[in-house]
Amino acid sequence: MAKAKVAKRPTRDEFVLEEIGNQLTEAKQENSEIVLTVWGREEPVRGTIATMDSRTGRVHMQSNGEIDKVPFMDIMKVDYPRD
Repeated sequence: MAKAKVAKRPTRDEFVLEEIGNQLTEAKQENSEIVLTVWGREEPVRGTIATMDSRTGRVHMQSNGEIDKVPFMDIMKVDYPRD
């Protein structure tokens, strides 16, 4: 029985990861709403950062009173909403 091929997460260099980290830190400090493009998810994640958990490597995004814990390494892009 063949194992199903799971698409591997694209690798990014440390400069890209650092830039994403800086954008997240800034958005948290300013309590800005952001839109995350997350690897493996069809829908972007939109909200404000409740917590950045360095222990688990997850960014806790808050939207409509709900928390979505997004793995930092799965974040491909940080945007600000256009509307």
